[in-house]
Amino acid sequence: MGEYQHSVDAKGRLIVPAKFRELLGENFVITRGLDQCLFGYTMEEWQKIEEKLKELPVTKKDARAFTRFFFSGATEVELDKQGRVNIPTTLISYAKLEKECIILGVSNRFEIWAKDSWESYFAASENSFNEIAENLTDFDF
Repeated sequence: MGEYQHSVDAKGRLIVPAKFRELLGENFVITRGLDQCLFGYTMEEWQKIEEKLKELPVTKKDARAFTRFFFSGATEVELDKQGRVNIPTTLISYAKLEKECIILGVSNRFEIWAKDSWESYFAASENSFNEIAENLTDFDF
């Protein structure tokens, strides 16, 4: 859970929030996410995602496209002694990470956003939050 602000350096290294490090372990997976951010998963969660994606029918064009998109960007990363992770340049380009980043804890994953992208997304979604919640089926606080 939570929202944290960190910077990606010129070598593509990003400090992972201390609260996330213990849960993630030394190695975890980062891949392309939806809404032009990156998704990060523990190895255990990644294995669950893999199993679910394997069940998608290869005969369906959308299933093939999504699986390619998701897996081709996936990379196993390792925390260094300073709590940083090296993000591949392809993922940095995809998420348009330049310097300031927002790292979000979102249930079974974390997300990495370019600060500007997150602020735009948040501002647009904030106005429709009540409507979004109302449209969700079988969800109640």
